Amino acid sequence: MTKTSKSTEITKKELNKVFWRSFQMEFSWNYERQMSLAYVYAMIPILKKLYPNKEDMSSALKRHLEFFNTTPHIVTLILGINAAMEQENAEDANFDVNTIDSIKTSLMGPLAGIGDSFFWGTLRLIATGVGTSLALQGNILGPLLFLVIFNVPHLLFRYFATGWGYKLGTGFLKKIQENGLMHSLTFGASIIGLMVVGGMTATMIDINIPIQIGSGENAVTVQSIFDDIVPHILNLGVFGAVFYILKKEVKPLSVLLILAVVGILGSLIGLF
Repeated sequence: MTKTSKSTEITKKELNKVFWRSFQMEFSWNYERQMSLAYVYAMIPILKKLYPNKEDMSSALKRHLEFFNTTPHIVTLILGINAAMEQENAEDANFDVNTIDSIKTSLMGPLAGIGDSFFWGTLRLIATGVGTSLALQGNILGPLLFLVIFNVPHLLFRYFATGWGYKLGTGFLKKIQENGLMHSLTFGASIIGLMVVGGMTATMIDINIPIQIGSGENAVTVQSIFDDIVPHILNLGVFGAVFYILKKEVKPLSVLLILAVVGILGSLIGLF
């Protein structure tokens, strides 16, 4: 991969395009990869500028089609960082391209926790409280203030975070490359990403087997036995089985249908 020329460096124009495209994050949301299509769409202005070669462009598009999900209001921070990393990749033939996805994966979980807590859990409630109190009095300012209080802060953050992410990514990457810390950063990002996946597995998969062994007060459920061995071990087992099947290139839709059938049959016979 050749270095980019000065005419292909990322400018404010491309970053503004990323900002406007970031509003599509939940328009193409899907259960398989969630925000991935919209994320690619937002990155296209950057990728077009950096990769005039069709093969490089294709690889970059595929790179950003991996699973992604975070609070939409803060997504531009990650987009900006990824833009800086893509620029480094285009300029440096020795750049480890795997770090781009590792950083994105490690950031989406923690930032989603912050974004959900503030924008959905705090700011929206404040806006709703102010707007509702006025609306109950028949004041037209009720719905208007709700829209202003909730939207203005997240729009401002979304806009400025695009540039913050890009500047942070550029400066940060140069420092860690000079210090030889890229490998450590990649390793740490991978660990955080796996922790996020593990947390999602434990909390988003719900399996309950109420079949009892024994009778009366001494009866125990099969579920409690498994949980005593390792909490949520059945969740982990199902996740591992699905991951194995997908690695065998079975279509995700087929896997979803199989899980739905198993769930329905289990409910009918009282297994789940």
